[in-house]
Amino acid sequence: MALIRGLLYMSVFFPLTFLIAAVAILSTLIDRRYYAWFARFWGRLGITMAGISVTVSGEELLPDGPIIVMSNHASNFDILAMQGYFPRPLSWIAKKELFSIPVFGWSMRRGGYIALDRGDGRKALKSMDEAAAQIKGGTSVIIFPEGTRTRDGQLLPFKRGGFLLAVKAGVPVVPVSIVGSFAINPGGSLGLNLGRSVQLTIHAPITLPAGMKRAEAEELLMQQVHTAVTGGLP
Repeated sequence: MALIRGLLYMSVFFPLTFLIAAVAILSTLIDRRYYAWFARFWGRLGITMAGISVTVSGEELLPDGPIIVMSNHASNFDILAMQGYFPRPLSWIAKKELFSIPVFGWSMRRGGYIALDRGDGRKALKSMDEAAAQIKGGTSVIIFPEGTRTRDGQLLPFKRGGFLLAVKAGVPVVPVSIVGSFAINPGGSLGLNLGRSVQLTIHAPITLPAGMKRAEAEELLMQQVHTAVTGGLP
C-alpha cells in the first residue's frame, strides 16, 4: 500500500511542481521577490498532500543577515519541510546539470538558486568562489552535508564541500535537526506513509573565530555542526 500511495502521490505532485515552477518564472518577470512565495507554497502543498504536520522550534535563535543552514537528510520530505516551513526563505545549492531541466531548472535559476560545477578542479573551485560571493551578498542557503539521503535512518558521514563553502562565505552556520521524515518516505524508497509528523529543531548559529587556517576552520565547523545536529536526533 505504501508503494501505491507513493506512486499516486508522485503522479499528482510532479505535474503540479512543473506548473508551479512555470508560474513562478512568470512572477519573477514582475518582481523576483515573488519567487520565495511560490517556493514556500510548493513546499507546503507537498506536505499537505501527504497529510503531514510540521513543527518548528528554535526560530528565536536565527541571526540577522545571510546564513548557511546545514541539516541531516533522511527523506525527500526534508526538502518540502524546509522549503515550506523554515522561518526564512532559503535558496538551494545544486549541481549545475539540474539547472538545464526544462521549466524546473529554469525556475531554479530565476529564483536565485546556486549552481555548483562538479567538473574538474579549476571549474569546481571557481564555482565555489562564485557561490560564496552570492551568499556574502545576502543569499541564505541550505546544504545537506551528508551529500545524499541516508538509507537506514542513521546519520551519514559529512562531506567537506559544504564546510569549505561555509568558511569561504564567512557567514553564520545554523544547524538543524530534522526528525520524522524517514518514517514518511525512507531514502531509496518510493513508498509513502501518510499522516506522520516532522519536527525541525533549529540550533544556535555557529560563527568561527577569525584568523584560523582554512583546514582547521573546516574541521572545527564540521565537528560543531555534527554535534548540534546529532544532539537533536532521537
